[in-house]
Amino acid sequence: MSSSSESDFSDLPESPDTTGAYPRLTADQVMLLSRYGERKRLDRGTVLFCEGDRDCGLFVVLEGRVRVVQEDDSEGRSRVIAVHGPGRFVGDLSMLTGQAVYVTAIAQTDVEVEEIRFDRLKEAVTQDQALGDLILRAFILRRNLHASLGAGLRIIGSRFSPDARRLRDFASRNRVPYRWDDLEDDSEAEATLRALDVPPDQTPVVIWKGQDVLRNPSTTELAALVGLRKQAPPRDAHDVLVVGAGPAGLAAALTAASEGLSTVVLDSIATGGQAGTSSQIENYLGFPAGISGAELADRAVVQARKFGATFTIPGEAQSLDDIDGHFIVRLTDGTHVEARTVVLATGVRYRRLEVPGMERLEGPSVYYAATEFEARLCRGDPVTVVGGGNSAGQAALFLARNTSEVNLVIRHDDLNRDMSRYLADRIASAPRVHVWRNCEVCELHGDLGLEEVIVHDLRTGERRPLSSTALFVLIGSVPHTRWLEGAIALDDKGFVQTGTGFQGTALSQTASAGVFAVGDVRSGSVKRVASAVGEGAIVVRLVYEHLITAGRR
Repeated sequence: MSSSSESDFSDLPESPDTTGAYPRLTADQVMLLSRYGERKRLDRGTVLFCEGDRDCGLFVVLEGRVRVVQEDDSEGRSRVIAVHGPGRFVGDLSMLTGQAVYVTAIAQTDVEVEEIRFDRLKEAVTQDQALGDLILRAFILRRNLHASLGAGLRIIGSRFSPDARRLRDFASRNRVPYRWDDLEDDSEAEATLRALDVPPDQTPVVIWKGQDVLRNPSTTELAALVGLRKQAPPRDAHDVLVVGAGPAGLAAALTAASEGLSTVVLDSIATGGQAGTSSQIENYLGFPAGISGAELADRAVVQARKFGATFTIPGEAQSLDDIDGHFIVRLTDGTHVEARTVVLATGVRYRRLEVPGMERLEGPSVYYAATEFEARLCRGDPVTVVGGGNSAGQAALFLARNTSEVNLVIRHDDLNRDMSRYLADRIASAPRVHVWRNCEVCELHGDLGLEEVIVHDLRTGERRPLSSTALFVLIGSVPHTRWLEGAIALDDKGFVQTGTGFQGTALSQTASAGVFAVGDVRSGSVKRVASAVGEGAIVVRLVYEHLITAGRR
């Protein structure tokens, strides 16, 4: 990667493929794609696609070289991210998910390329499954690379600002690559704000394409900017509305759309749910080397979109009304979605620790997920993870790669009680992970940010300080069902009641005909990714039967 002027670009060599992000296609794969594309000869300097474009195609380089850059500022200076030669393909994950692309592709020399539009690409990869997987895997790796380089959005603000934290969390959860500039210790960030004439009370700001500036935008505005928030095709009512885009919701959306049902998916935050924040899921069928929750979610979204499912993010449900078997879900932004059936897959969220210091330090130093984005913020520092389940175990091992020490705090003495055996064994042998058994966090200390966590030993009563710059809270679960109170039967903990005693004995059927619940939000469900995916896929049969019975299909 480098920053330079246009005159310096012509001799840049092709970027090496060290991670699998830049594979070279075989002659047969190039020939297959050429049957679905349009061949073009382009002069040096021609833009193939530009940062912010949507619905652009994939380009296979046949002759010459194409460079991928990010525009750094309004003066036209660029950062070179990669250079591709013959046999390579140029594109971004956004081309498959419907978002805006975060980089620009320019012909470095006179080139000959094959452009394959998204609809045609879908046809091509059905002829060669290995090719489709190669392209998708490369796009996901490129997205991770862009995130690590800070390509994409630029967010400027104070690490102590709740709004800055809100924007960073939203971008992180949605795997939107961004560069974070902290006003507390970055003089360049302050200079940028002065140049843009942005006063302190209008921060944080989001800079897009080096020049478009959003001043303290809402998450809805940010989502619209990058193409996350898609409007469903107009119709009187959709066949199925899936509320929640975790593993269960994604499985339901994919299966419903593949069966020809018009499908809309809402989620208040991001696709992937809690699983989307897992650094490595190793006990999911078909992935012997493991898969990150983010990649699993991205793959599911691409599959569901291929069959016509529409995703609206953020789209936070506020109420559910049943009007003669016709359902209306109203959203917090004042809009609504109508559907003939509703699948509730809103999942759960981690509980908040109610301890002294939390109110003051939660914004800058407390996290409820451990992804690449959070890990970069505490690189080289000691951190504390609270929780004894799989999510906490995965977080501890993941954070231990780049932090100086991970303190894992559990309230009992047996890691195997709530955690999969393979995780417990790895934690026991991880040199940077220290397990504090029979302990609980009782207080947080720090001035502007977290400096130490006070741990209380439940057996001896001893209190000891643990040096920490970040606290990861992954304890318990609270269902996202407050918006359903009075509309759907809930158990005493707020989970959706389903099964025997309602319309038949179907496991996912609620008391309201046409409304189903799957995954973690369902009372009595098994809190595992594989179980959630299974429930999401199976529920579509019940949806279809309901539509037939009601005469709506």
